[in-house]
Amino acid sequence: MMTTLDMNNSKIDRQSMDRQCDSNSPRPITNDDTPRSLGFCGWFFIILSIIFTVSMLPITIFMCIKIVQEYERAVIFRLGRIMDRKPKGPGMFFVLPCTDTFTKVDLRSKSFDIPPQEILTKDSVTVCVDGVVYFRVSDPISSVANVINADLSTRLLAQTTLRNVLGTKNLSEVLSDRESISHNMQCALDEATHPWGIMVERVEIKDVKLPQQLQRAMAAEAEASREARAKVIAAEGEMNASRALKEASMVIAESPSALQLRYLQTLNTIAAEKNSTIIFPLPIDLLHPFMSRK
Repeated sequence: MMTTLDMNNSKIDRQSMDRQCDSNSPRPITNDDTPRSLGFCGWFFIILSIIFTVSMLPITIFMCIKIVQEYERAVIFRLGRIMDRKPKGPGMFFVLPCTDTFTKVDLRSKSFDIPPQEILTKDSVTVCVDGVVYFRVSDPISSVANVINADLSTRLLAQTTLRNVLGTKNLSEVLSDRESISHNMQCALDEATHPWGIMVERVEIKDVKLPQQLQRAMAAEAEASREARAKVIAAEGEMNASRALKEASMVIAESPSALQLRYLQTLNTIAAEKNSTIIFPLPIDLLHPFMSRK
């Protein structure tokens, strides 16, 4: 009884600790809606920066004006804080010298190859699989503030996701059901990279390499199955041919003249070919006396 109470108390303690960890964990930058204040020192440095900019206006104009391309966005940090909830661009924007810094983010689609991964499938077969991933930045602020290197993180996550998804599939499913595997990988990657401001557009499995011994075994199995089907088809053909010959013999037995017509047709077929075959027609009636003696 005491052991069950201790176990229940330990479970409650762990649950309370988990709640405390969740409450104390830092929230993503984009989800933090608390009001931001630069404070007295912050406004002091900003006023100094404005005075400096105005006093050195012909020179500082080149330091204040920045330009980003159509496919780029700029995330501005003022005294270490994100200035706006919306990135700047495209086109021209202004920054204050000494207090503002900015980071350019490329919004174009990018692609990378997943290195070949040796994966153990659900039926304990080792295969080597590689693929390609297409992604782009959907939220520039999250890609800068919530992760150090969004591209590298997505590359590493794609490798582990490929292992996790293919580890739950059989070899036959890996070879024949690539479309569903690619879709599952895309959903898993897109869900995991959403807090980073990354949207995974497409995932494709490029190649599945099997071990040489397994390839030889599968080839032998396929050859044996083809030979078995060929023997079955040949046997069915012989059976159908024997039935047709039986029906033909019954028709010829009912009409003796049909045998003569078949004989003449055979002669016509042999004569049409250019060969050196010589045929001496021998009436069957001449053989009846010898057959009757027997």
